[in-house]
Amino acid sequence: MINLKINGQDVQVPEGTTVLKAAEQTGVTIPTLCEHADLHPYGGCRMCVVDVKGWRTPMASCTMPVNEGMEVETHSPAIEKSRKTILELFMSNYHDSNYENGQKEETQFIRWVKHYGLDPQASMAPIPRQQVNSDANPFVWVDLNKCIQCTRCVRACAEVQGRFVWSMAERGFDTHPVAGADTDMLDARCESCGACVAYCPTGALDNKMSMGAGKPDKLVRTTCTYCGVGCQFDFNVKDGKIIRVTSTEEAPVNGNHLCVKGRYGYDFVQHPDRLSKPKVRRYLLEGGEKSHHTSAWDWVETEWDTALDVAAKKLHSTRMEHGADKIGVLTSAKCLNEENYLMNKFARQVIGTNNIDHCARL
Repeated sequence: MINLKINGQDVQVPEGTTVLKAAEQTGVTIPTLCEHADLHPYGGCRMCVVDVKGWRTPMASCTMPVNEGMEVETHSPAIEKSRKTILELFMSNYHDSNYENGQKEETQFIRWVKHYGLDPQASMAPIPRQQVNSDANPFVWVDLNKCIQCTRCVRACAEVQGRFVWSMAERGFDTHPVAGADTDMLDARCESCGACVAYCPTGALDNKMSMGAGKPDKLVRTTCTYCGVGCQFDFNVKDGKIIRVTSTEEAPVNGNHLCVKGRYGYDFVQHPDRLSKPKVRRYLLEGGEKSHHTSAWDWVETEWDTALDVAAKKLHSTRMEHGADKIGVLTSAKCLNEENYLMNKFARQVIGTNNIDHCARL
């Protein structure tokens, strides 16, 4: 264990802990932008700098390990002035064309801008330097006018999703993220998982499906239905409709990580063609001859018990007349692992066939 002082308070933390993490354990919040608990420390934004006794210059707390006897000051007047200056420099190169419209909840970056007394509208660059919506990806909105070169998108793509789509190009004032060899995201083998969006602190990367939807009325924590992994996320609900999905660090299975289906495949929930009750062919309920050319072939709504009885009778009669291998079972990746196990038992032991498949197709 290492003993140190943070703002005059004695602190004891394990060896290898960074100053930032040590401060968090004492309840001290140090501003950060490029740092994220899921990602390798970068130390690029310089918002987390602190004064360390005996050191000539302020040090980035996210990359600096604690040392025995270290004395740290996290919010001295000089440090606070430095952070405000850093935000002013970021804002001089930042432009949000839709800021006045309040498109969504405030980003981490804008919250710190306001915390340090800056007016985002007055302090941002007057005109954009980059094309808005500059990538053809159907799910990810790219507006590099809001980028602060924190590289969280680069690290998230590499460390969380393992696709290595993003990298940094150019130098100095012109530094910016590029996909692949400065191509579009899909050509760079992007899987559209949205990890870069989830970790971006400024909104330079956003969900294209949600642009213009506004702020949600509430968040609803739920479990994804697309497979049996059990990923959790928050539905952003406005006027009774889902306008966006946001991942959450509190999800025990996946954290901030989601696949393209989980993050962007929610439009089926409120699609007008979605069935809310089971349907069967009319002739199965009312009798009569099966014919494709009469109303007997029409779909009609019915109750679940009735639909299940119809399905059970047809499966039984087909098995008895034609044999078990004339029946195939198609299960769903939206089911739990336990439910798919039961479907497997149903196919092989109840029906007596090995004809079983699933719909897990990306």
